[in-house]
Amino acid sequence: MERVLTYTISRADAGKSVLTFLKEKKYSRNLIVYLKKMRPGIVVNNEWVYISHELKEHDILTIRLTEQQEQKILPLELPFGVVYEDEDLLVADKPACMPVHPSMEHYTHTLANAVAFHAAQRQEQYPFRCINRLDRDTSGLTLIAKNPYSSCMLYEQMRNRKIQRTYYAIAEGYTQPEGCINAPIARRPGSVIERTVDFESGEYAVTHYKTLASHGDLSFLKLRLDTGRTHQIRVHMSYLGHPLAGDFLYNNQKNSRIQRQALHAGNLEFVHPVNGQVLRFSTPLPEDMLNLLHMIIS
Repeated sequence: MERVLTYTISRADAGKSVLTFLKEKKYSRNLIVYLKKMRPGIVVNNEWVYISHELKEHDILTIRLTEQQEQKILPLELPFGVVYEDEDLLVADKPACMPVHPSMEHYTHTLANAVAFHAAQRQEQYPFRCINRLDRDTSGLTLIAKNPYSSCMLYEQMRNRKIQRTYYAIAEGYTQPEGCINAPIARRPGSVIERTVDFESGEYAVTHYKTLASHGDLSFLKLRLDTGRTHQIRVHMSYLGHPLAGDFLYNNQKNSRIQRQALHAGNLEFVHPVNGQVLRFSTPLPEDMLNLLHMIIS
């Protein structure tokens, strides 16, 4: 798959080297090294150049991102929603109970398998680059970069907390109308999977929540993350004394009214990596969470 990006050099950029120009456009060091190897990855006025080449006003700089690597992920036709797609990215609506990446135990029923099949149907092929990975049993919006440049730019947004993610959850008990949980998270000693709040060695983690409805022994929440630690919402809500319904790791009540943690990535906002447009997407609650929600609002 090839992605071609073209820049017309302005008077302000005249005199800069290609290297300086690309760095100012947020091309990462690894991506620039990749372009140097992929001749003709960098072309000025239809001629291949080195990154030291000095740009002139009105020059046409063309960047060719070409990927021809062997597909290592088995393409399989699996259900998932395509919320948005263009030549740079894909916004997927991941079902619950679907892992994002293949592993020893989950090799043939992941989002990566589904996206590989989807790409093949479009006669495209690209490595699976998931920007905001969701837990296996969390449903909702997942952002996938389709080329090295969009990957570089979207990861930069993620690092700088520019990608806004809103989650919806159903928690045990009556929660406060709103709140902010500022509690560092670390791996629980002796466990490969489980996390815990740890004020001595944990990583900074902040979750904001708002209660949308409460009834009986359940609350429906809207949550926003400042950080993206593993199991962050699940750990923070359990720490607060309101674990998510159905959460097999952090809920001792083992609520059987839903067969997975009641957590859905419902809204996603970010800046398009190439055209700079602000993109906003949403996806409705899946059926299992809707059924549980009806118990709260009925």
